[in-house]
Amino acid sequence: MSQRLTRRQLIGGAAAAGGLASLPGRAAARAPASTLFREVLLVDGTGAAPRLADVLVTGDRIARIAPPATAARVTATRIVAGEGRVLAPGFIDTHSHGDPLDDSYESFLAMGVTTIVLGQDGSGPRIGKDLDLRSWMHAVDRAQIDLNVAALASHGTLRRAVKIPDAVRRPDEAALARMAAQLEAELRAGAFGLSYGLEYVPGIYSQTPELTNLGRVVARHDGVVMSHMRSENDEEIEASIDELIASSLPARPHISHLKVVFGKGEARARALLDFLAAKRAQGIRLTADEYPYTAGYTGIAILFPEWALPPTDYAGIVAARRQELRDYLEKRMVRRGGPEALLLGTAPYAGKTLAQAAAEAGLPFPDFLVKLGPQAGSGAHFTMDEVLQDTLIVDPHVAISTDGGPGMRHPRATGTYAKWIEQYVVRDRKLPIEEAVRKATGFPAIILRLADRGVIREGAQADCILFDPAKVKARSTYVNPFAMAEGFDLVMVNGTSAFEGGQRIATAGRLLRAR
Repeated sequence: MSQRLTRRQLIGGAAAAGGLASLPGRAAARAPASTLFREVLLVDGTGAAPRLADVLVTGDRIARIAPPATAARVTATRIVAGEGRVLAPGFIDTHSHGDPLDDSYESFLAMGVTTIVLGQDGSGPRIGKDLDLRSWMHAVDRAQIDLNVAALASHGTLRRAVKIPDAVRRPDEAALARMAAQLEAELRAGAFGLSYGLEYVPGIYSQTPELTNLGRVVARHDGVVMSHMRSENDEEIEASIDELIASSLPARPHISHLKVVFGKGEARARALLDFLAAKRAQGIRLTADEYPYTAGYTGIAILFPEWALPPTDYAGIVAARRQELRDYLEKRMVRRGGPEALLLGTAPYAGKTLAQAAAEAGLPFPDFLVKLGPQAGSGAHFTMDEVLQDTLIVDPHVAISTDGGPGMRHPRATGTYAKWIEQYVVRDRKLPIEEAVRKATGFPAIILRLADRGVIREGAQADCILFDPAKVKARSTYVNPFAMAEGFDLVMVNGTSAFEGGQRIATAGRLLRAR
């Protein structure tokens, strides 16, 4: 239950119990001056082979790395016996959701995540109706948060901030200039780049010239453009990647949650990886991330035709074109695996397949979808092939992400990194521990240009995780998506033990700013 309490609830409960000083785990009261990790198996995030070491953390930095026993005379506030366990950098989730001002990220700490990237899919957290990212960043600066947060400017939110109506496909020069100026201000404030959500409103209505105008602004700051692309369908994925590249350059393009919907097999995955490699051979700094699950999670609006999406009058569409809409939804859902391949995640149908919910309503599933409408909620869409996705995820140019957030009814939000270690390293031995860690730490840090995180080296920020790979377990499932991961014994954020003994014990996160 504690993982679902909001920050405001935690603060309110502490006040009721006698003031903020009684809030469990306040970093100022419990943060040790120094911690010595003795005789750990150091996996430093660079891809280098594991080695036995003693690692001293002083304040919020890695102060010393030495061979075992050479630090015997080192004085530390706390000594943690490694006992052969892995000490690695904290995982950096390149695609996250939620808002640390309202949400608990205890479940992220439980799976070793110490840094998340918000502002994805063209939309991100804001303060009420204030659509300026700088206001939200200022609030986060003053708050106690569970982990480190890097923010992206968001294309859809930028559009709305400068009063461009959602359905406008070709903003005029004045509107483009306003959007570019707002983006410039947010990048100067420390945003790490820009996100697109080109399969969602309003990004679905945008065209390449509009996006290119923003890509040039991001490039001036050496930022990254992360995109939920126009389409992830098998027959359209390469064209969507080409659009991302064209609309990002000369900024660095990054494919969010790389997948091939409807595609199957290792050969298809190899063809796509060859396509990406050819782009990099041309000098394009193209990267991607992926989560280790074969179901996506997004709004059911993705099933509806563009002509039925906001700001269109949906009631009018149903009145005038109901049969056409019904036929479209039936054909699209059948291609996506049928009504059993969509697990609804929003009340009152959460935990039921579309087939089950429609049957309970006494309706054929296309009519049930028409009744729900595109704004009715979200669900897990089982549209990916495991062999294909597993081939993509082990590629060295693909980072690991969750695409999850607190309260999401998908196991990726609570199990991604535990499954990554448990299944791909320990059970199936698809890659060694040092490469698995690099893809979740050092490589994401390179993508974001985080110079002092993602690796364990002297002078770096002390975001560290201690674990025995054989004991790491992803406990969450599609039926029980909120079960927290097990096996990460100690999670340190900025030099403070933030998660230990199976629970969050401190709030030591920070808002990170691009330099």
